[in-house]
Amino acid sequence: MAHGGLLVLLVAITRSGSLSGAVVQLTDFDRAQDYLQQFGYLKETTDPQDPQHLQEVTEALRMFQKVNDLQPSGELDDATLEVMSLPRCGLQDNFLNTHLKFRLTGRWRKKHLTYRLHNYTPDMSRAQVKLSIQQAFNMWSDVSDLTFREVDHGLQEDIRISFHDSHTSCPFPFDGPGGVLAHAEAPESGRIHLDEDELWTEGTRRGSNLRIVAAHEIGHALGLGHSQFRSALMAPVYVGYRGNFKLHSDDVNGIQALYGKRTTGSPSWSPTTPADVSPAEGSNHSPADPCTARLDAIMLGPWKRTFAFSGNDMWTITDLGHNPPTKINQLWKELPGNLNAAVHSPRTNKTYFFKGNQVWRYSGSVLDYGYPKKVQRIPANIDAALYLENNKKLVFIKGSNFWQWDELRYNILAHFSRPLARLFSGVPSSPDAAFTWTNGMVYFFRGDDYWRVNKRLTVDRGYPLSKRERWMRC
Repeated sequence: MAHGGLLVLLVAITRSGSLSGAVVQLTDFDRAQDYLQQFGYLKETTDPQDPQHLQEVTEALRMFQKVNDLQPSGELDDATLEVMSLPRCGLQDNFLNTHLKFRLTGRWRKKHLTYRLHNYTPDMSRAQVKLSIQQAFNMWSDVSDLTFREVDHGLQEDIRISFHDSHTSCPFPFDGPGGVLAHAEAPESGRIHLDEDELWTEGTRRGSNLRIVAAHEIGHALGLGHSQFRSALMAPVYVGYRGNFKLHSDDVNGIQALYGKRTTGSPSWSPTTPADVSPAEGSNHSPADPCTARLDAIMLGPWKRTFAFSGNDMWTITDLGHNPPTKINQLWKELPGNLNAAVHSPRTNKTYFFKGNQVWRYSGSVLDYGYPKKVQRIPANIDAALYLENNKKLVFIKGSNFWQWDELRYNILAHFSRPLARLFSGVPSSPDAAFTWTNGMVYFFRGDDYWRVNKRLTVDRGYPLSKRERWMRC
């Protein structure tokens, strides 16, 4: 039922105008007019009774209704009021015409950007927050020539993300639960603020989905304005959680207009999407517990992410601990579980997985042609594999022996075996897993113990330590 044309003053309007003479409650009028002014549909006026202003209100309502898939009647009906009551972004829409196209507000002068989380919401664990933010950035890097890297405190970042509530000093204060969820500044400011008065969640329809809202604000921080397509990520009104959320073509066209299409070899996958594996979404899979699971393999893999494997599951590890596990074949589709070893070569950007007497080789998440293949001249069921930086070779370990392989010299996985103690001093035989990490150190794992090997290839003093405590942060 329509509430009429916003007239509490019963101003006479000519037949050519679309505002009716019906009476609307003052609270509805004030709320709608304030909304239209706040979000860029309507200019402020000193004389709200001016017929010209009332006509401008009608046109503003029509624009708001059009971009929200409502009947553009120019009347303040129940459906319009309902959309105005939905949570949304705090930035203005500034839709100057009805041409449905992305709007640009700025541009970074580089394509490799860093970001930092200034603080965290107590609604989610730190690992969950970091994962949601990482996935939000991945939405944009998956379709553009942008890359994003999280940096630690003390390092300069391009984009800074923080949570604060309505009591915190801010140029655009929040309004408590509901209403405005977040806001961001155009390039090259890089500031993104999320309302701590909201309930931030992932994998559920309760509260506000951190991944989707953060991705919207990242779009602003990258130079995108609001979209006039309601189903677009950059639409101003938040429409709720969707587990299979994807960017609208308007989002993709906008970001590619700024930074170009994604080039071959860029990351195209976001690890461990909770929406895909959450039991709430109907999965009967009981994932491994990173705190107690025995490792089958670990590697510093493609896209410089640390992957751990156990049974049919994998998870990523960050400085703050482990992310939620997911099935291995959600990323590497043809790959079985219960692996013997995994290793990624930064020299060739290939990833190798071993099980029994077979090897699978991937480029990113795509299985290379002709694989899996039978391994040759190394035994089946190896214990571990790693990339050795000092000679740029792959090392395969079984029991107390090792084999080395130069990818660029040999076409088969083959070399002579030697005692493990001749390569590494102080490491255990038959390790569960081993890999070289970002700091150039080599790590060996067996049970809950791990050993750190320095660049002289000897174990550092004080090891072994607890994998559960130091790596998984349990």
